[in-house]
Amino acid sequence: MSKTYTNTLKVLLLLLLPFTATAQKETTPSPTPAAKRLSGLDERKKREENSLVANVKFRNVGPSVMSGRVVDVDVSPTDPTHFYVAYASGGLWVTYNNGQSFTPLFDNQVVMTIGDIAVDWNHGETIWVGTGENNSSRSSYAGVGIFKSSDKGKTWQYKGLGESQHIGRIVIDPNDPNTVDVAVLGHLYSANEDRGVYKTTDGGNTWKRTLYIDNNTGAIDLTMDPTNPKVLYTAMWYRTRRAWNFEASGSTSGIYKSTDGGNTWSLITTKESGFPTGNGVGRIGLAIYPKNPNIVYAVLDNQDDRGIKKKKSGLTVDTLRTMTKEAFLKLTDSIVDKFLHDNDFEEEYTGERIIRMVKSDSIKPSNLVEYLEDAETAISQTNVKGAEVYRSDDAGKTWKRTHKGYLDEIVNTYGYYFGQIRVSPVNPDKIFIVGVPIVKSVDGGKTWRSADAGNTHGDFHALWLNPNYDGHMIVGCDGGINISYDDGKTYFKANTPAVGQFYSVNVDMEKPYNVYGGLQDNGVWCGPSTNQDNMEWYQEGQYPFKRIMGGDGMQVMIDTRDNATCYTGFQFGYYYRVNKNTGDTKFIQPKHKLGERPLRFNWETPIWLSKHNQDILYMGSDKFHRAMNKGDDFKTLTPDLTKGGKKGNIPYGTITTINESPLKFGLLYIGTDDGLIYVSQDDGYNWKKISDNLPQNLKVTRVSASNFDTATVYISLSGYFNDDFTPYVYMSKNYGKTWEQIGTDLPMGEIVNVVKEDPKNKNIVYVGTDNGLYVSLTRGKSFMRMDCGMPAVSVHDLIVHPRDNDLIVGTHGRSIYIAHVEELQQLTDSILSKDVYAYKTKSVKYKASWGKIPVSWGDTVEGKTTFAYFVKDKGITTVTIKTSGDNSIVLKTFTDTSKAGLNYANYDLSIDSTYKTQYQTILNNNKELNADEKKLEAGDNKKYYLRPGKYEVAITTSKGTSTKTSFTIKPADKPQREQEEPGK
Repeated sequence: MSKTYTNTLKVLLLLLLPFTATAQKETTPSPTPAAKRLSGLDERKKREENSLVANVKFRNVGPSVMSGRVVDVDVSPTDPTHFYVAYASGGLWVTYNNGQSFTPLFDNQVVMTIGDIAVDWNHGETIWVGTGENNSSRSSYAGVGIFKSSDKGKTWQYKGLGESQHIGRIVIDPNDPNTVDVAVLGHLYSANEDRGVYKTTDGGNTWKRTLYIDNNTGAIDLTMDPTNPKVLYTAMWYRTRRAWNFEASGSTSGIYKSTDGGNTWSLITTKESGFPTGNGVGRIGLAIYPKNPNIVYAVLDNQDDRGIKKKKSGLTVDTLRTMTKEAFLKLTDSIVDKFLHDNDFEEEYTGERIIRMVKSDSIKPSNLVEYLEDAETAISQTNVKGAEVYRSDDAGKTWKRTHKGYLDEIVNTYGYYFGQIRVSPVNPDKIFIVGVPIVKSVDGGKTWRSADAGNTHGDFHALWLNPNYDGHMIVGCDGGINISYDDGKTYFKANTPAVGQFYSVNVDMEKPYNVYGGLQDNGVWCGPSTNQDNMEWYQEGQYPFKRIMGGDGMQVMIDTRDNATCYTGFQFGYYYRVNKNTGDTKFIQPKHKLGERPLRFNWETPIWLSKHNQDILYMGSDKFHRAMNKGDDFKTLTPDLTKGGKKGNIPYGTITTINESPLKFGLLYIGTDDGLIYVSQDDGYNWKKISDNLPQNLKVTRVSASNFDTATVYISLSGYFNDDFTPYVYMSKNYGKTWEQIGTDLPMGEIVNVVKEDPKNKNIVYVGTDNGLYVSLTRGKSFMRMDCGMPAVSVHDLIVHPRDNDLIVGTHGRSIYIAHVEELQQLTDSILSKDVYAYKTKSVKYKASWGKIPVSWGDTVEGKTTFAYFVKDKGITTVTIKTSGDNSIVLKTFTDTSKAGLNYANYDLSIDSTYKTQYQTILNNNKELNADEKKLEAGDNKKYYLRPGKYEVAITTSKGTSTKTSFTIKPADKPQREQEEPGK
């Protein structure tokens, strides 16, 4: 599965290697205060209000079928077809028709990431949103506190707790809408004191912290006795995460109880209680049986070691650790061969060869262990207890584990990602726990069976059980929402929102072109750029987007010579060459040599297909690799290009981005997760470090070479791994010798994930942040917001199609957006200096159906064209349509409310009826276009429409300045003669 690579076990990664850059004074970026992040919203609005591209509209092309990570659902107790769904990075949505359609409600706040929601169904359906996902994943965004809506999501009020960053649970007093308790998990990548349990009694205007342990232990779950709001239970969880290591458990984790409405708390999971204590106590989830609140269930991610391991026979990793040369040489070829086969060594290594190498002192026996062990492989071999379920029948005084054996393959080694348990509202022995699968017990947790049908995704995080209909359940997972009415035997999907969490996006050169991208835990997909999600595919049986790879989908490169050969893969460097048409797939990955430690691959391992020769593929681990033959044979060209990694259980010290200049073959740049940037001018043989004068110890999210100047390069940096949300963007005009910071007016609190230069206009630079998209017309000196039709969602990747002039944006929460930017690309200084400028308008093909209602129950067929224009100042702009020629007449005049910048006036191709007679005369005088006499007839909507011909357009500002353009309506295609059927 997708999260098997983190856990409390610390694994030794590579130490500093000789190639590592000269050591510098290590400085750790400081977390960004919540006040600064909140002020970023005002800056974002200013960038929006003053944007010259505010009218450049985006369209969402999906995909939606795979959905995205759900963190919570809240369902109406009287109408279960009405419920709210919170997505990890896709915002808050509501449905009134059992998930057939959804409406977004939380699209333009400071952040869109959500940890938990609570709806007060007893008092006007007030909604509370706790921002900041609580699953502690590498892609869990930090929130800024609590929001409240008293009008069902139409408007929102900020209610504080800004330093919480990640909210575990919100509980509302059923008798008092102003009393709310919140489990605050706290910062993910830094210690902070604003964590624990908080309480408000005045509707969120003020808060009091009622439970605090320390600056690394926060509250992850909170539940209230449904019969007595004075009784609450909370789960405290010790966890620390760094870029290289994750501690998912600690001795300060445990369950606390309050009997005075959450004002004071007592630890109830003592050593005497029967519940585990100590360093292995990880995330805990809680549930109370409503008909007898003395019955309390808890699911625990127990990180304690299982103890005795089954001893493997024969040659093993453990025996090799301390084996002497003399002992190894006594082994037979067949014994060594079996070890090599069992551990997936490359075919070049045989038992005979290994024994020879040991005999000649080329390697030591322990080198065989070093060849295998890294953070990724070691973590998958840990022996933790994993998920455990405990039950208390005396309101938490004592606890008993419900099952005898281990609950294997439910949360595996990454229980931090789950931690939810539910008990049936009508049966105290019927319980569910969510993990990779969702499992059910009907005997109080003694035995377990799957409640996970074949059409669910897996990796579950949310579960609601209907108190009035036993068996009806709504579950949320990494693949969206599933609804069951038979206790999980069968489900249907409710995945109409496009909430895909894209890491990357790319395009091919087909007509129309296709878009490609890799998604968090949802594989790699491709589909038509013209897609508009609707329900028709259910009838047709084919969803327009197709999956071409599983796992956590990562980068995609397409060979545009055939638009079929793709290079893509999933987390930690597992890449493949795929023919999307035939399905042929070949695994392609660089390999280290015996005597070397395993290569360190980033979660989002970068690849790059050379634009100069599409047989050449580049790939990064901690080293730089190149294949000249479509990935068949990678050569490692460098030693370690990072600072060497750190001790921990997450691969760190890895290359994160690769880019080749589109102007010069072999001019390459790479960036790393520990803040280093290099340039090579000889196709990767020699590298020069160019990051010494940049902020240190930040992740390099993107390096992007200029499309116009070989010496110019752009880079973006991220302090995410330190809870530093400063936007870092730089440009160099001399191959990285010196750097100039750009984007200094980008809003504080918005980490930059991608920076790219436009391929048609060298002054245009695009930046994607954790809260949206920005564009500069001044090579980064100043930026404007660009978000018409797109929410304030994280932008992870973007690309401009070189032929079609479309900007394709991959978001981590709302799938893919596309905007046509041809007019934007033409915004040069000469146009920007004008009061008004009109762009060329594409021709339109005439349709006799304009104005007609084709069927009695249908809609009117409308004509449409769009006039794109630029105005220096906002105001009311007048658009006048005339016939062309010396004796032109006015046919239509309408106004358009214009913003300063680009505008798009829509015209339905109709004329003012007062000009009908004059226009008809002109038409009949033009024998070239109209050989027969023409009589204008009104449509069913009483409008008259233009006929084929050329028309002039005048665009006049409110100040009276005018400019002209024209457009043509082409004659309709002649209908093809239908072939008669045989025999007629």
